[in-house]
Amino acid sequence: MPKTPAGTLYRGREGMWSWVAHRITGVVIFFFLLVHVLDTSLVRVSPEAYDAVIGAYKNPIMGLGELGLVGAIVFHAFNGLRVILVDFWKKGPAYQRQMLWAVGVLWALTMIGFSIRHLSIVFGGH
Repeated sequence: MPKTPAGTLYRGREGMWSWVAHRITGVVIFFFLLVHVLDTSLVRVSPEAYDAVIGAYKNPIMGLGELGLVGAIVFHAFNGLRVILVDFWKKGPAYQRQMLWAVGVLWALTMIGFSIRHLSIVFGGH
């Protein structure tokens, strides 16, 4: 069995975890959109059923779920821009690790701002 040349095996560093997180957030966003289309289509079938479903969403657990969804969307968007730069910018692969750190910082800043506002509405009622 031929040996693989040294340096070609993927070692599972930041790039791998970014890849995994990008796929997971993509699947989460897909399933949210599927549920969103289905529950929104209820308004055509039965406005009362639609109102009941939307009313069921107004609780703290769903508020935390919304926070997670926004976190997934924000990461997926920022990381998607990083992937574009890695793929299409000549120096992208050389800076992929630094760009991942930038994605993390931008994600954290965005989520801190959003979380403060969103959780005050979810738990404060304003």
